[in-house]
Amino acid sequence: MNEALLSNWWMVFLRAGGLLTLFPVFSAPVVTPRLRVALAALVAFLLAPAIPDVVITHWKLPDLAVIMAQEILVGLLLGFVCRMVFFALEIAGSIITAEIGLSLPPSFNPLTASQATIPGVLLNYLATVIWLCLDMHHWLLVGVHRTYALVPVGAAHLSETLIRSVLAWIGWLFLAAMQIAAPVLALSFLLSLVFSVLGRAVPQMNVFSSSFAIRILAGLLVFAAAIQVMGLHIMNHLRRLPEDLLRIAQVLGS
Repeated sequence: MNEALLSNWWMVFLRAGGLLTLFPVFSAPVVTPRLRVALAALVAFLLAPAIPDVVITHWKLPDLAVIMAQEILVGLLLGFVCRMVFFALEIAGSIITAEIGLSLPPSFNPLTASQATIPGVLLNYLATVIWLCLDMHHWLLVGVHRTYALVPVGAAHLSETLIRSVLAWIGWLFLAAMQIAAPVLALSFLLSLVFSVLGRAVPQMNVFSSSFAIRILAGLLVFAAAIQVMGLHIMNHLRRLPEDLLRIAQVLGS
């Protein structure tokens, strides 16, 4: 029994370690690798007794190495799926910055350790707060546990359905970014239409230079006014994460 429990712990540790490598918030630079390893060990300690027993003593070393690599890759794929919402926020921030003409140098995003636009950083902070307030870190722990019923240890394999599902998620990523940035996009379209009419009506007016200040001011006002609507979109996408985990696990195990 102890041997099976230790084997379970090791396999869950590998999958949880791969998951936390790309998992939102926990993959931030402020969370050190040592802390991520400790969190993966804690998750393995909690989930190991609740999954079917895995006995690795009868496996040969090459087979064991393949299964270990498989579990790490499964965790990485699950973490990538969870991270897609935050990728969509970075794209939405870039769209908002481009549409309102806020041509400032990119800021450092401490959650992703990369350069990002200011609206993108604000949306990432908003998503992090919503994610914690919704208690999604606990729901995702439940989702990880349920993935073992759909894709047991050593049962994951690549398939055409998996590739199509990942591509569909990537396509959804751009759609989600457009939905979040929709208020600013609508404003940009209206301002372009208004200044196009003004350019026709008053040919001596320098529409291009005159529109900069109005576009930035109106864009910032609309961004501030629509932050609640953007938060609702972010909340809806975050609530789907446990279902997305189970969906990708089902494809992996089928």
